[in-house]
Amino acid sequence: MKLFLLLSSPLLLFAVLKATADERPNILLCISDDQSYYHTGASGDPVIETPAFDRIAREGLRFANAFCDAPTCGPSRSAILTGQPIWRLEEAGNIHSTLPAKFTTYTELLAKAGYHVGFTGKGWSPGRLEPGGRSQNPAGIEFSERTAKAPFKMMRNTDYAGNFKKFLDATDDDQPFCFWLGTSEPHRGYEAGIGKRTGKDPGKVVVPPIFPDNEIIRNDILDYLTEIETFDQQVARAIALLESRGELDNTLVVITSDHGMPFPRAKASLYDAGTRVPLAMRWPGGISEPGRSIEAFVNLSDLASTFLEVVGLEVPEMMVANSIAGILSNKAAEDRSAAFIAMERHDGCRKGGKGYPCRAIRTADFLYIYNFEPTRWPSGSPDASVCARALPYGEIDTAPTKTFLMENANDDRYAKLAALAFGMRPAEELYDLKNDPWQMNNLAGNFRVKVIQSEMRQRLFAHLKATRDPRVVGGVVDWDYYPYYGLRRNKEWTVDPKP
Repeated sequence: MKLFLLLSSPLLLFAVLKATADERPNILLCISDDQSYYHTGASGDPVIETPAFDRIAREGLRFANAFCDAPTCGPSRSAILTGQPIWRLEEAGNIHSTLPAKFTTYTELLAKAGYHVGFTGKGWSPGRLEPGGRSQNPAGIEFSERTAKAPFKMMRNTDYAGNFKKFLDATDDDQPFCFWLGTSEPHRGYEAGIGKRTGKDPGKVVVPPIFPDNEIIRNDILDYLTEIETFDQQVARAIALLESRGELDNTLVVITSDHGMPFPRAKASLYDAGTRVPLAMRWPGGISEPGRSIEAFVNLSDLASTFLEVVGLEVPEMMVANSIAGILSNKAAEDRSAAFIAMERHDGCRKGGKGYPCRAIRTADFLYIYNFEPTRWPSGSPDASVCARALPYGEIDTAPTKTFLMENANDDRYAKLAALAFGMRPAEELYDLKNDPWQMNNLAGNFRVKVIQSEMRQRLFAHLKATRDPRVVGGVVDWDYYPYYGLRRNKEWTVDPKP
């Protein structure tokens, strides 16, 4: 609605916002922590039960090619909030950092436009707000008072849906709202054996070929799936609240995750297990022909401009990610044949707190990755003493699957999988997804794919140039030196100073 740009008087602006409040949709973003695309009922997993996600997908849209902007919590959430890739966000490109206030968020703009904006659970996190000039979590006003006994050990006791109810109670009757329901599940750790205890059959687990297939790994996956189900149950309660208040059909409900599963060669890597995420949306007033499965490629950073567009607000120029409002209305969209993904410093698990800078382009047929520092350990150094988390290969969370691979790295049956999880990687990687869907056979350097490799490289770098990635166009490249605000054994962890 260009009208907003033409209203110079604050009183006139308020009058228009008041008059159109009932026409503007509410927004409910439900975001899990560390869930891969494959693990919903709608995506075909034979074990998991996700009726809330499945309903939103069935009554709205399911996106088959949704990718996070970075496979690490803070940066991914920064990209969602700002509508920008992480290479444009300075310190926010790192985890345990900050999100500078100069980067506008969709939540700020909605609040200024009269929306009641809040969050519960995990909003923008982990990091510190004050160094970036913020005093409030970018996800909105926090609602966290309500707690409940967690269904299993190691889970957070936040009553996410209960806090959403408290938020709704605090929303004026004629006021649209935007709420971020962010669980900490299925982030590790897990109570061992909860999957089996809830009646799940280890024999039905689909074990990706990037992991060994045995009882240890099958039960580790079951425990992870159980935590996803807990997230889905909270979402179901939130949906029921909206239905009971007559607000569901005027609410754009979005369910997704910040990045992929907390397993080796997944989280904190640019492979699909770390970057491809579930995404479903429901909004009867704005989605045409519901029930569609969307094959177009989207990044989660596209959500910010989408939210602003559907409520009639101008999208700031700095939000370079593209709105998917056209997909919702089933109109012809611009080229969406690729997603772009990046990582800088995850937990700084290398000497001096250095990161592992890399960029990727993902299309229907290929995944191409460019690693800027191939002499560094991609999953963190095997030397735990140089890691911010005091862990060997510390970019990978402690887990039964990780432990098994480390302990059996010299066993011929598992050596290749251990090397894929922990080993060094070349500057360029290229994977043929039709023949190698789990990205285990790097074709880069093979003369038979020379042309494809060159084309993918050129397309990636053209995008990085167009969106002003300083690693490509020049400028400040300080991700290795920005402060790290996490802790190491309850002590501050510092990185090497910039030379």
